Amino acid sequence: MAIIDDIRYRYNAGSMLMRFIYINIAVFLIVWLISFVGFLFNVPTQQLMPWIAMPADLHGLARAPWTPLTYMFAHYDLWHILFNMLWFYWLGRIFLEYFQPKQMGGLYILGGLGGAALYLAAFNLLPAFAGHHGYLIGASASVLAIVTAIAVWAPDYKINLLFIGSVSLKWVAIVTIVIDLLGTGQPNSGGHIAHLGGACVGAVYAIAMRHGNDITRPINAVIDRLAALFTRRKPGVGNPTGGTAYRPKDKTAGKAAPPSEADIDRVLDKIRRSGYASLTD
Repeated sequence: MAIIDDIRYRYNAGSMLMRFIYINIAVFLIVWLISFVGFLFNVPTQQLMPWIAMPADLHGLARAPWTPLTYMFAHYDLWHILFNMLWFYWLGRIFLEYFQPKQMGGLYILGGLGGAALYLAAFNLLPAFAGHHGYLIGASASVLAIVTAIAVWAPDYKINLLFIGSVSLKWVAIVTIVIDLLGTGQPNSGGHIAHLGGACVGAVYAIAMRHGNDITRPINAVIDRLAALFTRRKPGVGNPTGGTAYRPKDKTAGKAAPPSEADIDRVLDKIRRSGYASLTD
């Protein structure tokens, strides 16, 4: 179908930032569509969300061990996803002025996992949450990790806020974190605690990067390996393990091979740390 082909093209041609936004929107629409169809035909769909959102109890987590990943791409209503995606888009663009798209993707995942870890720890270790049950859902922890990382890395970067004017990123992050701290005694205490977990991961990322350490490399290595499993060519189509196939003459024979992505990342990291003058031929 033309619409599906167009969506696929826009996804493949989009930046890492837009791809993550597309994934969040797609998950939201799929869940909404299933719920809507269930409503029309009087089929209960209340049990769908627990298979996507992350439960607070360890027994529920054992039954759905994939939810620490799926929860960070799902949202419970339109305003929830709208706020998170706008926040992600605005601050994600600033993040990409200083860091690589893969680092943003890795930090999104790590921030979500950090939020999930603190959420589980609070509900299973703190007396205030004894006997309470709940579910964690939304990209807030992941987004706050990116917000905090860029605020720690470039604290005096100015952004314009409606009705407020020019504000430094450090104050945006500080106010957001304070709001989450104040919200820990409210009905959505678990969500605010998860946000703080994401913020901690973002701060650790920025501080580690100042010392030349990229904490997103391990998670990106895992993602690259998983992606390689799904992008292997089918046997018999240009694959030496699947029989013979026509191969056009290589017109680039004898020319220098283009630099790899790892080479480019190393050069960009060196420029960020020491400036252009540090580059050798």
